[in-house]
Amino acid sequence: MKRPLALVRRPGPRLADGLVTHIERSALDLDLAMNQWQEYVEALRSLGWQTREVEPADDCPDAVFVEDAIVVHEDLAVITRPGALERRAETTGTEAVARDLGLRIVHIDSPGTLDGGDVLRTGGTAYVGLGGRTNGEGIAQLARHLSDYGVRVQAVPVERALHLKSAVTALPDGTIIGWDPVVDDRDAFPLYQGMPEEGGAHVVAVADGHLLMAASAPRSAELVESRGYRVSTVDISEFEKLEGCVTCLSVRLR
Repeated sequence: MKRPLALVRRPGPRLADGLVTHIERSALDLDLAMNQWQEYVEALRSLGWQTREVEPADDCPDAVFVEDAIVVHEDLAVITRPGALERRAETTGTEAVARDLGLRIVHIDSPGTLDGGDVLRTGGTAYVGLGGRTNGEGIAQLARHLSDYGVRVQAVPVERALHLKSAVTALPDGTIIGWDPVVDDRDAFPLYQGMPEEGGAHVVAVADGHLLMAASAPRSAELVESRGYRVSTVDISEFEKLEGCVTCLSVRLR
């Protein structure tokens, strides 16, 4: 059986200059960040994933958050148009990889903006954060691109966090989990559970019943395990200083 593939992008030398919008900037250790990134990649590999590096974009401090530059659904690659002007050059490398993988390429075009971190898919629905980085036109374009796949797109307000997936992600059973202080509209989701730590709002499903979470959220990991899931953790503290989480450091293709 072919292993699933995760796209990753190594941190660049200007990582410490990454954008910060909803938290105060703090000092970042670039060497530690590189070690943590390598451990994140190794965690994916140890859990059965192939990884492929997207070409570095050293002039783009936030490029390590590769999820924001592309949304992949089945054979479709939606090349985003990031809401932050400084991040738009990041899409060149992700598009090149998508083409090499033989994916069908479409784009979010001006005046639309869309960050991949605002797109949360669970079941047949794509919840898309409408806020600082993603606008209504970007959501409308994504909806048109996904319509052929039977995916329903639902806009969700995002004002308290950088991206929708900075506030919430989904468990495999469809339950949306989030950190209440930054969730704008819990009622947007049929099933919602608040988590005790900010980092606990973020999970990556790496195998049947097995999730990857940040080491910064041990109580949340225990709560998730109490629901019958296995949890592996990784330390991504340097990326959390830039509003990053376990979801945005990779793009998972199954």
